Amino acid sequence: MADPRGESRVRLKHAVRRHRALSREGLLERLFERLFRGLVYTQIWEDPEIDLEALALGPDCHVVAIASGGCNVLSYLTADPAKITAVDLSLAHVALNRLKLTAARRLPTWQAFYRFFGAADDPANIDAYDRLIAPYLDVESRLYWQGRSLHQGGRRRISIFARNAYRHGVLGRFIGVSHVAARLYGVDLRQLLTARSIEEQRRFFETMLAPLFDKPAVRWATANRLSLYGLGIPPAQYEALAGGSDMRTVLRSRVERLACGFSLDDNYFAWQAFGRSYAGEANGPLPPYLRREHFHAVRSRANRVEVMNRSITEYLASCPDASRDRYILLDAQDWMTDDQLDALWRQITRTAKPGARVIFRTAAEPSLLTGRLDPDLLGRWHYEETLSRELTDRDRSAIYGGFHLYVLEG
Repeated sequence: MADPRGESRVRLKHAVRRHRALSREGLLERLFERLFRGLVYTQIWEDPEIDLEALALGPDCHVVAIASGGCNVLSYLTADPAKITAVDLSLAHVALNRLKLTAARRLPTWQAFYRFFGAADDPANIDAYDRLIAPYLDVESRLYWQGRSLHQGGRRRISIFARNAYRHGVLGRFIGVSHVAARLYGVDLRQLLTARSIEEQRRFFETMLAPLFDKPAVRWATANRLSLYGLGIPPAQYEALAGGSDMRTVLRSRVERLACGFSLDDNYFAWQAFGRSYAGEANGPLPPYLRREHFHAVRSRANRVEVMNRSITEYLASCPDASRDRYILLDAQDWMTDDQLDALWRQITRTAKPGARVIFRTAAEPSLLTGRLDPDLLGRWHYEETLSRELTDRDRSAIYGGFHLYVLEG
């Protein structure tokens, strides 16, 4: 019988490793690979409403998406696509997506669903898991959530939903460390959330946040690749994010946009970054899948989603020609070599129906395809440059340099 964990590790190794094991880059890649074996994102950091605008989903669409934390996959259900196939190299992310989907089907009310994944800090969630969710989970996901972890002090992994799940995972712990570091310099990041206007948000950034980037410890951390692994930035993506500039300057700009580029009334990403939770009330800013008005749609359509531990290239290689409509690549291409890009887009182009759409994000501002992807493959696709730039400007997560939309011609 195949070992799912072993197979998952092999897939992750092929995605991350580029250099010799004993080289500096090779050691960094292996450390990043180990971090990514566990839970990285409890919330996905791509704006689902920007995705939905670009995807223009119809009732016949078969969507292929990288799963990550599952927020966007479930949010796409609000647009009523025919089917979603979500793939991820991380077994933890696969288990999280399946947990959310099973909970949507089995929890009795929106209030119970919001308590579990919105508040995510109530002991009642564990009882709900044991009684209403676990009996209906697949075996692998149930073993994951009921397994015990050193990160959880020997408690079952599902216990994070009684202890603010958004403080867990690699990114959640990184945000926590950032809060501690800021407090050592006398700054409480949560104070940003008391601002009552964008002007007040900007004043907080300029007087409290911006000076932090000049502190010696922050200068060291932003120059150290290892310290940025908590943001999910792999070695291959570091240079793309820096783009030849000082990393401290780049990150300062991204934090500025997150802190004061959008109203706190609308930006749940800012609440997660500066408050380590959602707004604390069910009518605050939330991802679409968690909103009360969408609960019945998500619940009734959850069985349209399949979640697989595969690379997206591997999955597409098993699909028939001209059989898929929409593709969501997140920022995965930033990790890829030119050969891996060609392999991925060869499968996308083969499986895409006429008019198919592909969206992805990049750490740097420009699309990475020009000059790297096989020109014959790239020539099949039209880059919606103007719309991509507009959607980049409106992406509330604010952490990426570019959002990109390609449409299959003919």
